[in-house]
Amino acid sequence: MSKAARARVQALSEQLVKPRPDPGTFEDIPRIPTIAGDSNGPRAKDKVILITGANSPLGIGRATAHQFARNGARALFLCDYSTSHLETHKREIASLYPDVEVHCRRLDAGSEDDVKGVVDECLELYGQLDVFFANAGVSGSGKRVLEGGAEEFMGVMRTNALSVFLAVKHGARAMLHTTPHKPYPSGSLIATASSAGLRSNAGATDYSASKAAVISIMQTSCYQLAGTGIRCNAICPGLIETGMTRPVYEGARARGTEGKIGQVNPLGRGAVADEVARVALFLGSEEASYVNGQAWAVCGGLTAGHPYVLGRMA
Repeated sequence: MSKAARARVQALSEQLVKPRPDPGTFEDIPRIPTIAGDSNGPRAKDKVILITGANSPLGIGRATAHQFARNGARALFLCDYSTSHLETHKREIASLYPDVEVHCRRLDAGSEDDVKGVVDECLELYGQLDVFFANAGVSGSGKRVLEGGAEEFMGVMRTNALSVFLAVKHGARAMLHTTPHKPYPSGSLIATASSAGLRSNAGATDYSASKAAVISIMQTSCYQLAGTGIRCNAICPGLIETGMTRPVYEGARARGTEGKIGQVNPLGRGAVADEVARVALFLGSEEASYVNGQAWAVCGGLTAGHPYVLGRMA
């Protein structure tokens, strides 16, 4: 047996080590068997969570931090290359959820030293890492393939795709760490991809390629972490009002055409970051105990069909 295979076998999840308890019966039928804990309680109770791309006031990272804090997280690491708003986010979370410990860190998500450093800090302070939300990303050049440059392309890949590889590599390493408090490996690795990673014509070449890579990294990683209890999933937002898309929204408002935003998806509107954050909360919780290797579209239905002009098929 290879060294890698032995390591994988030794790092088995609780579900593979312990037999599932008999749920008993109600009258003459079996009670419903469960894996996850009680769904009545906070979904992130006592979890240590690391979020990249958390600086933007309109961003998915900030909204997700609030969802995890609201649901009982023990500690949040808010990380971004730009730190102009991180301390404000920390004060806001402290005012609303005083029991949550918040750490703000400047981090280049495409730097292995930076990612390794903050993960090591999680282990040093708490002995565990339960959720790594690799949310950092850039919009890309917006150029057509004939006009784009190799350096620009690789810059987008570094921030959007390499960052996810590093999050998985070092996040999984921390999630494999066990303690008396956490006797079995487990965790949730979540990455922000895009509907542009699922379908063409939703983004420029560099952006779309990077987000397709994010999906592939998460799907491949879930197999390479087989049996460990570490789940890997990608979220694929459609048009969300964030700091990245703010110019689109502001331009539409200036023209009086805001109502047309999102008109090509079945819900007929754009979304706000909290709608994506709630999906991240679910994927980071035990409610999603059997969700693994998925590219979860949060796009109002945009990726469910093919574009067409309403009422005109020919």
